[in-house]
Amino acid sequence: MLDEFMLLGMMPAAVVNGLMFGAIYALVALGLTLIYGVLHIINFAHGALLMLAMYAAFYLFRHFGIDPYFAIVFVVPASFVLGYALYRWGIGKLAHGKDENILLVTLGLAIVIENAAIFFFTADQQTITLSYSYDTVDLGFVFLSLPKVISFFASLFICLLLWLLISKTDLGRAIRAVAKERQGARLVGIDVEHIFAATYGIGIACLGAAGCLLLPSFYVDPFTGNIFVLVAFTIVVLGGMGSIVGALVGGFIIGVTESVGGLILGESLGQIGISLIFILILVLRPTGLFGAKS
Repeated sequence: MLDEFMLLGMMPAAVVNGLMFGAIYALVALGLTLIYGVLHIINFAHGALLMLAMYAAFYLFRHFGIDPYFAIVFVVPASFVLGYALYRWGIGKLAHGKDENILLVTLGLAIVIENAAIFFFTADQQTITLSYSYDTVDLGFVFLSLPKVISFFASLFICLLLWLLISKTDLGRAIRAVAKERQGARLVGIDVEHIFAATYGIGIACLGAAGCLLLPSFYVDPFTGNIFVLVAFTIVVLGGMGSIVGALVGGFIIGVTESVGGLILGESLGQIGISLIFILILVLRPTGLFGAKS
């Protein structure tokens, strides 16, 4: 009985911690769902590009002493440029207009990036320690790591900026037009290839931000990105393919599920709940919580 009372007492803390990490999960998933919503393909290089962003933040800290949260100023624009260039002069050219070719190209890109990372960075896990790494925020019923709190609010702010970009700007309107009807968008004068590349760049920019926010509380090695992209796939399916709101809500649900599952079942079995949610959503609502039927 004591164990049950202790479990109930720890549950609020587990939920709050789940929400903290869920916001970063959502940021990773946002890039994935945005690329799918416009290009209608799954970006298999997503995890590898997230890993590159984390290494960028790591080396900016190691060699120049730049705080990872401030490194967002450099990593996000660089990630956008990398993503834009990769699609405009790489993926898009090699795909020859076929979506299935894009899948193969991004898969090959992921393999190349991961093996290059092993060669240049080695397979060792790298971490950083900030002056405030062990500072906490007292909520009364739980102590939260200060870096996690910063990452949580920064993730929400970036999600808001992305929503404003897609909803309120000319670029956002062009992206939505191409996502809905690419041929119609081309007929009214929209440069569809530019929009494809810009969308891919924005998706990778989201990874740049996520990499900087993850680094203070997580390690990086050449395969770190795969851990998060598998969760991101689940979030995208849960929230609905192409839905920004769905990615955010799905990130919170998955983060809480993982945290509470880890509390009840132990850390090694905590992700079983994620797999169960993934199966249930495919069976009961294949379009996801906020997805529209095609």
